[in-house]
Amino acid sequence: MGSRHVAVVGASLAGLRTVEGLRRLGHDGPITLIGDEPELPYDRPPLSKDVLLGKAGPADVALTTAADLAALEVDLRLGAAAHGLDLARRTVLVGDDRVGFDDLVIATGAAARRPNDLPHLDGIHLLRSLADAAALRSAFELDPRVVVLGGGFVGAEVASSARDLGLDVTVVDVAPVLMERGLGAVLGARMTRIAADAGVRLRLGTSIATVHGTDRVEAATLSDGTVLPTDLLVIGIGATPNTTWLDGSGLTVADGVVCDAFLAAAPGVYAVGDVARWTHPGYQRSIRCENWTSAGEHADAVAATLTGNPVAADAIPYVWSDQFGHKVQVAGLPEPKDEVRPVLDTSEKFVAVAGSRGAQSSAFALNAPGALVRQRIKLAARPPWPPEME
Repeated sequence: MGSRHVAVVGASLAGLRTVEGLRRLGHDGPITLIGDEPELPYDRPPLSKDVLLGKAGPADVALTTAADLAALEVDLRLGAAAHGLDLARRTVLVGDDRVGFDDLVIATGAAARRPNDLPHLDGIHLLRSLADAAALRSAFELDPRVVVLGGGFVGAEVASSARDLGLDVTVVDVAPVLMERGLGAVLGARMTRIAADAGVRLRLGTSIATVHGTDRVEAATLSDGTVLPTDLLVIGIGATPNTTWLDGSGLTVADGVVCDAFLAAAPGVYAVGDVARWTHPGYQRSIRCENWTSAGEHADAVAATLTGNPVAADAIPYVWSDQFGHKVQVAGLPEPKDEVRPVLDTSEKFVAVAGSRGAQSSAFALNAPGALVRQRIKLAARPPWPPEME
């Protein structure tokens, strides 16, 4: 089945799972897997947690082995970033080489966002790659005063790991609560209290106006005039899809590679994972999701489509975060103006649903994974809002 040559650009979770899915479903044609990092595919969620804590190293976060990849009969090209796409000639430019393909899967993920006006000083860190995590782990060992710019999932996880190591940590974010965009105001406020109880200093409703230092970061002045002395500044303000290599390719790019419900960006060209912006059949609008679960589900869908069984990417988005000794989970697509209704609210657990305009949009859980799984299943049926009483 399937003698066509498939090139997969991006060797992280989505790219690897696409390759594995193709072979599992019977594709017997050539497959080329291209990745810009030198390491074999590895798992990124542990980078802000166990890797920073020194509990896991490269071998612990590996998603596969060289032997497993060899068994898949993959032409593996690591440490070489794709820098161009010629759709007319069906080739990907990699270094000085041109890699031909019949079908292309774009899985280049996203890069940590860096403020344009941020100076280049020692002690300023981003966190996206294994190399980033190793550098930050080494910096943590020097007992620094840590400032984290960004109170989203990554920023909160970094702060949690730093506190577990006994470090002095301050989180700066323009929002009034941590993870407001991902969790909404209600659960965000609860996680903000949990972070404060864990010893994190919070400077919310502010931003960094100026970073000071000659060769190394020494302090940050906030928008309210407060000066925070620091030895280590971690930037966690989101990510940008890796699409610059597609400039001039003819593909439509708008905060991701624009795709249809089947993740097709053009005939024989697909995008999966963080880089994909697709029309979700259930929500009936264009979305992009940066999470582990969507990456794997996208890969499965595209592998099925490429082996003759077209599958739409219609799964309900799902993300989780482990921080400060708690598990936070979100299913669906929270909206800023959604009404939030608690379903379970105790000192240890919290579950809520949210929605507006006649439809439930999402569900949130704190330390209640089973309840969140059930809510995700319900969301697939697009339940009405307000919710029906059970």
